[in-house]
Amino acid sequence: MRTSLGRVPARILASAPGWRAAALEGRVYPGLVAGPGTSADGLLLTDQEWKLLDSLDFGRYEVPKVTLSTGNDGLAYIWPDGGVRPEDWDRAEFESLYLRAYAARCARIGSRLAGGVLKGE
Repeated sequence: MRTSLGRVPARILASAPGWRAAALEGRVYPGLVAGPGTSADGLLLTDQEWKLLDSLDFGRYEVPKVTLSTGNDGLAYIWPDGGVRPEDWDRAEFESLYLRAYAARCARIGSRLAGGVLKGE
């Protein structure tokens, strides 16, 4: 978040019962997919952060409302189909093997956006 947004935004821990963060074929980031009997942990962000994250989205995600463990609804990036592996995404593996390069890529995209698309919002 720091490299994409230039700061760590205010956020609230949340979980989405019935969903899981799945490993995706050929990708280092996860895809949120239906997972009966599971629950995916995540963060609730403000509308301003969503605008920037939407600009970083690579076009494959759907963004419906999902019911959270609190009983409230929240928007979530749902992986629509294809390339979902049976195992869950491994955050520790991502952090040790891919985070540095992934964060650098997000920082490059974020700096271009801060200079144009979202400046002044």
